[in-house]
This record gives sequence, C-alpha cells and structure tokens, in this order.
Amino acid sequence: MTAEWLKKSVLSLMVLGLVACSSKDDEDRYVARDVDVLYNLAQDQLQKHHYKFAAKAFDEVERQHPYSVWARRAQLMAAYSNYMANNYDDAILAAQRFLQLHPGNRSAPYAYYLIALCQYEQVSDVGRDQAKTEEAEKALTEVIRRYPNSDYARDAKLKLALAHDHLAGKDMEIGRFYEKRQEYLAAVIRFRHVVETYQTTSHVPEALHRLVECYLALGIYDEAKMAAAVLGHNFPGSKWYRYSYNLLSGKNMKPEAKKGSWLSKLWPF
Repeated sequence: MTAEWLKKSVLSLMVLGLVACSSKDDEDRYVARDVDVLYNLAQDQLQKHHYKFAAKAFDEVERQHPYSVWARRAQLMAAYSNYMANNYDDAILAAQRFLQLHPGNRSAPYAYYLIALCQYEQVSDVGRDQAKTEEAEKALTEVIRRYPNSDYARDAKLKLALAHDHLAGKDMEIGRFYEKRQEYLAAVIRFRHVVETYQTTSHVPEALHRLVECYLALGIYDEAKMAAAVLGHNFPGSKWYRYSYNLLSGKNMKPEAKKGSWLSKLWPF
C-alpha cells in the first residue's frame, strides 16, 4: 500500500463524507479542515471527472473558509463543476453569485461566458417552447456586449447564430401553421419577423416565399411581387425563388421591386 494510494483513498472518503452530511439535519456535524486540504480534495475529484462530488467539495471550501482567497476561486470552480455535471441551474446560480461578490474580478468574463454556456446547452429543438433559447440569446449577447474583443465573444457569436436559427425556425413553424389554416395575416406577422429580425439565418429564403404566397392570397400583389424580387436578388439559386417565380407567372405577374415597401428598406437593391 503506497502513500499516494492511501492519500487518494482518504480524499475519496472525505468527499463521500461531505456529500453524505450535506442535508439540513446533518449541518451540525461540522468538521473543520484546512483550506488547502479541501481545495485539493475538490481539484482531485474534478480531475477524476467526479463533477458532482467536486462541486460539493468546492462549496465546502467557501462554507468553511468564506474570507479566504481560496473561497473566491472555489465559487467559480463550483460553477464549472456543476456545468460539467449538467446541473445548469446550480452552475448559473454559482456564477451569478461570483459576479455579485466580485464584479471586477479578472475571472468575471469567464463567469458571464459560463452562464451563457449553461443557457445555450439547454436550447431545445425547434418544436418546443423556445424560452431557453431566448435566455441563451440574452446571455450570449451580454458576453459579446461586455467583452467584444475576447475569445469568449468570438465563440458567443457562433453560438448566437445557432440560437437565432432556432428562434427563426420556431417562427417559421408557427407561420406555416397559420398559413395552412388560411389565417394569412397572422402568418405574415411571423414570416415578416423572420425576415426583419433573423436576416442571416437559413430560414429567410423560405420566409420570403411564404410571404409571396400569403400576400397573393390576401390580394396584396405589389408586396407579393416585391418579396419575390428580394428573394430573386439575394437568393437567385434557391428553390424558393423558383417556387415564387412560378407562382407569380401562373398569375401573369413577375417579381418587381418598388420603393416604399418595408422590404425595400431592409433589402436595398
């Protein structure tokens, strides 16, 4: 039996003790330990990918030594450990608490980024409620706003693009539902929102085509021709432009750009 093996065994037993005594009934079973011992214990569990145990151990560092330098580090490490354990709500709370206590700390950018990551990891598929996607969008935007030249901001921009694609996809799904029910005005509102708000997403060509369909159904021919013109100018090789062109041709019309349309302000020729 080596000394290293014995040390690791003791650390593991300490972790189990921390977790076992974490309930309210056991709060009185307080066993004081040196801060470096606790922190090393937490780091050891983190390296072993025992993330839940690591989070508990980092929390214990702060609980027993709240005014130490180690406590500040442990707060953020607890947030990270919870993130790795997929305990996103706990990770967000820990990171937010770190920012409240240490807003000017040099690790603050990472704390904001970690919050954004937790929100982003909870982005659901397009068919579900997109509340989490909206929260992710806000958190990612906050990282970009606060630290525009950082590596965190660069990664946040990539993730923000995907979040926008999810939100646009939800609008498209609802818009298609309304159009199928012949509720064309309600459908137009959704498709317009995609074109106005999510111009860089993959859903824009279809949204423009759906606008052509809805405007034709409503008898608003100038807007239908304008939507088709914008579609042809910006996505000439798209199947959606072919659909729109054929649709207009069947009514002896053709795509036509006119000033004064809301589309002409968004997509100038």
